[in-house]
Amino acid sequence: MRKFLVALTLLSILASTGAIAQQQRSGTPDEQRACARDVQRFCRPVIDQGDFTILACLQQNRPKLTGACSQVLKDHGQ
Repeated sequence: MRKFLVALTLLSILASTGAIAQQQRSGTPDEQRACARDVQRFCRPVIDQGDFTILACLQQNRPKLTGACSQVLKDHGQ
């Protein structure tokens, strides 16, 4: 679970655009909660393969994501 939270936090950092990244160094707790269940459900096999892999997994599963997680990705330009 700890790896998952670290990966999700890093994912939020990497997915941020320049202005957002300067203001906010990690995803907010609300953003983390919004995608936690989706990452566990759809991306569990790739959690230890890096943040870009998790991001790609979420993007591939976008039609199945919860509205909240989909919005987080959209808010970060993904």
